[in-house]
Amino acid sequence: MTEQLLEGVKPTRMELLSIRKKLSLAEKGHNLLEQKRDSLVERFFSVIDKRNDLVNDLDELFKDAFQSLIQAQMIMGEDQVDRIARLSPHAGELEFTEDNIMGVKIPKMDDQSFTIPKEPSYGMSESCAKLDDSQQYFRTVMQHLLKLADLEGGIKSLAVEIEKTKRRVNVLENNLIPKLKATQKYIEMQLEEREREDFFRRKRIKALMESEEE
Repeated sequence: MTEQLLEGVKPTRMELLSIRKKLSLAEKGHNLLEQKRDSLVERFFSVIDKRNDLVNDLDELFKDAFQSLIQAQMIMGEDQVDRIARLSPHAGELEFTEDNIMGVKIPKMDDQSFTIPKEPSYGMSESCAKLDDSQQYFRTVMQHLLKLADLEGGIKSLAVEIEKTKRRVNVLENNLIPKLKATQKYIEMQLEEREREDFFRRKRIKALMESEEE
């Protein structure tokens, strides 16, 4: 397979110095991008592990929360539980900010404006222990869901950045660097050929001059 050269390159010493400089920068950039890609992949799987652990915790929390809720409905009646549930105060509006992971901007929920009540909004005489348990379980569920949403946002953003970085690495590795190396080799060969021609030309001239003197 014929090696591809950069277009419009002249086989001169100045051009050779320029190609060598570009090749050095491309190789340094390639190494840095590889390091960035590897670090992003490592962080990506770390976030995946956190997400999976959180999902497992949520599965158990949902089971406990709904079990307590069902038991509360059995003790108090569905209508009474529904009436108490409607007394829950508004938690507020979610706002979004940005977090930065290795230069990657990741959407993050600002939970300062979103308040999950710690204490029940109903009197103790109106409820039962199972309803209290359910309230606490669902509060924890909501907190975990907010964390899960942040992790999912991080996973998507990291995946996009990893793909972009991989494409840049591939362009340098499979396109630009091979072309720069091939062009450098081509110029060096052309310059060496010229030097050989100049050497033999000078040698012939010297021989002619010596024969004329004789």
